[in-house]
Amino acid sequence: MILPPAMLKRAREFTGPPATARPAATVVLLRPSGSASFEVYVLKRATTMVFGGVYAFPGGTVDPSDRPSTIRTDWADRLGVPPEQAHAVVGAAARELFEETGVLLAGPVGEPDRTVATTDGVDWESDRARVQRRELSMTELLERRGLRLRDDLLLPWARWITPEFEPKRFDTWFFVALLPESQATHDVSGEADGTDWLEPAATAGLPMLPPTRHTLRHLAACSTIADVIAASAHRDAATPVQPRITLTPDGQATLHVPSP
Repeated sequence: MILPPAMLKRAREFTGPPATARPAATVVLLRPSGSASFEVYVLKRATTMVFGGVYAFPGGTVDPSDRPSTIRTDWADRLGVPPEQAHAVVGAAARELFEETGVLLAGPVGEPDRTVATTDGVDWESDRARVQRRELSMTELLERRGLRLRDDLLLPWARWITPEFEPKRFDTWFFVALLPESQATHDVSGEADGTDWLEPAATAGLPMLPPTRHTLRHLAACSTIADVIAASAHRDAATPVQPRITLTPDGQATLHVPSP
């Protein structure tokens, strides 16, 4: 992959040491399309943000408040980090999805796993905004509404680390989730210039960072949501993928991305 001019400049001028990669999480939200295919939810990051102008999935950095109480016990093995950090990453994935789309992966305490809450109404939007402003934690929100995090709806997909020459770096876990039938997405975060639902193959011409592009290529190889779910069982979200740079004598650079 040939680097854009601004990224090429940073790669040529980098002398180190690299910035610390901050833990982050992103969620690839899917919904059925037509008789068998599916669409993914993408947003165009606002130009004022890190990596502004590119299309991405909902997500962001892990926050100190991301400490879900009752979730699966195998996340540490699945994500390749100690339990406390793994739980924070899962909590960040659910929180960022809620903040940026209004979609909440949670269900009533004591009800079957197939149950997911409905989040329509002004009061829900008020709570979403409070979570976004860090006035209310996700744990507090769920407890007050008698809900529990449905972390079983998050399927780990991959783990990417930003190249060392970038001044802001992230250690990002990618998850896949199906849009609950009882909910709808809303462009509410203020961090995007636009949003859309697109089939993976229809995103080929959009500006994207390598992790997003590679994720969509792998998803495009799946014909149905059932195929995605089956593929997720064989994905490695514990071993990080980190692109490397090759600088040539003529001043150019190529980004090499290992296949996750």
